[in-house]
Amino acid sequence: MMESKTFFFLVAMFMAFCTSSFAKPPVPVAKPLSHIIKMLEGQGYRPIVDVSMNDGLWVVEAYKGSEKRALKVNPDSGEVVSDRPDD
Repeated sequence: MMESKTFFFLVAMFMAFCTSSFAKPPVPVAKPLSHIIKMLEGQGYRPIVDVSMNDGLWVVEAYKGSEKRALKVNPDSGEVVSDRPDD
């Protein structure tokens, strides 16, 4: 009969193996910035002049036609949540 310490050690090793073997890596939520820029360019925002991150949103300065715009973009979805003229 197996000693209890050996038994618990083997159970712990088995659980560690199962956890590491079947665990999925974390899925990044935010889209890559390059993808966000391509999405914005596809919506007519070009050229993109400046990009920064503020309060969890991309802050983008870009032109749409001849008008300079200030955008706030959701990094997870790429959705423009704010679009206003830039001073």
